[in-house]
Amino acid sequence: MNYQWYPGHMTKAVRQMQEDVKLIDLIIELVDARVPYSSKNPDIDEIGKNKSRVILLNKSDLADSGENQKWKNYYSSLGYKVLEIDARNKASLKGIINIVKEACKEKIERDKKRGIMNRPIRAMVVGIPNVGKSTFINSFASKACTKTGNKPGVTKGKQWIRLSKELELLDTPGILWPKFENNTVGERLALIGSINDDIIDKNELSLAMIDFLVSKYSNSLYDRYNIEYKGEKSIEILEQIAAKRGCLIKGGEIDYLKASTLLIDDFRTGKLGRITLDSVQEI
Repeated sequence: MNYQWYPGHMTKAVRQMQEDVKLIDLIIELVDARVPYSSKNPDIDEIGKNKSRVILLNKSDLADSGENQKWKNYYSSLGYKVLEIDARNKASLKGIINIVKEACKEKIERDKKRGIMNRPIRAMVVGIPNVGKSTFINSFASKACTKTGNKPGVTKGKQWIRLSKELELLDTPGILWPKFENNTVGERLALIGSINDDIIDKNELSLAMIDFLVSKYSNSLYDRYNIEYKGEKSIEILEQIAAKRGCLIKGGEIDYLKASTLLIDDFRTGKLGRITLDSVQEI
């Protein structure tokens, strides 16, 4: 399956961001820690090429801790300020203000020399759909100031949120880019729920997930479903999962869609363990 999704409202959102970037000091980009490369929108680099940058590895609690560190090192080496977070856990956000100040150090110093004191840093919060921007802002602000949801496209327009005298955030809609450089990127974005589930083939996606698990995290299949990999084809493993979990239709036949949906949901919710799909070595 060719995974591509770029609804018309995203074109409008990109144009708006190109205008709004003139108003801000900093771009805070959320990426999904399970796919830190695939979920990083290359268009953001073009929009924010002259701005200070922070990358937040969100959902880091669902990702492989060793891989989190590798990705943190990788993006730090490119000049980004990087922090691992779980947007649902307020305690993980404690370092945000410090890392924002660090990223904007030169701007703060320039303001001081000009006699401008205590002007808040204005940051644009960006990311692809369903990466957790709204949850992050709500947790950080300690109030429900944006809508949240577990499907792409919940945030429709821009919103300014004043967090303190030090920081103001501009929330933006989740945007993808018009064409993924390879199908693996689209596949991984579909797995984390950043592409509308209504347009994907979950059976095919679940088989790709099984292939990956067998190659990198085979223990997760045994731990979750009590299935030991013994050289079976992906479809046979899916059938075993279906049998173990009662994903059957009348006559005892396999309900492939139900089994596929179960597997994908187990990955998305962390029930398969801490898994990272992207590898620094692939770049």
